[in-house]
Amino acid sequence: MQFPYVDSEMIPSAVSSEVVERAVAAAIAVRANAYAPYSNFLVGAALVDSDGGLHVGCNVENASYGLTNCAERAAVAAATAAGRRNIVLCVVVTGTPSPAAPCGACRQVLSECNPAMQILCTTPERADVFYRMDELLPHAFGPDSL
Repeated sequence: MQFPYVDSEMIPSAVSSEVVERAVAAAIAVRANAYAPYSNFLVGAALVDSDGGLHVGCNVENASYGLTNCAERAAVAAATAAGRRNIVLCVVVTGTPSPAAPCGACRQVLSECNPAMQILCTTPERADVFYRMDELLPHAFGPDSL
């Protein structure tokens, strides 16, 4: 099956279109669990690791705004808790008219998992946009920077 929304050349070679679709469905589903009473900006994220494992997260706001946790970082925590760090795909689903890319903090955390991973930013209506992590965060601060 070909991925119906983008040129198949944009799909990470390690991830089949079926896995992409499963990750998008998981991100859409987990987005419904987001806790965002202050911004009403619901976000769902799904990560696919190098073995095809799926890890999800949603944003969790807090009245002390600095303690808010983004969906992408929640998914990284889930993957880490499962013993997985080599992430090949991150799907981010927002309810905005155009897809929203991960924030700067999430870019930094995702880059630690794999600076070459693919990022699919989309909406429930499937306004898909693919990026590579190193496009979103060029010259990232990483282990080699220490």
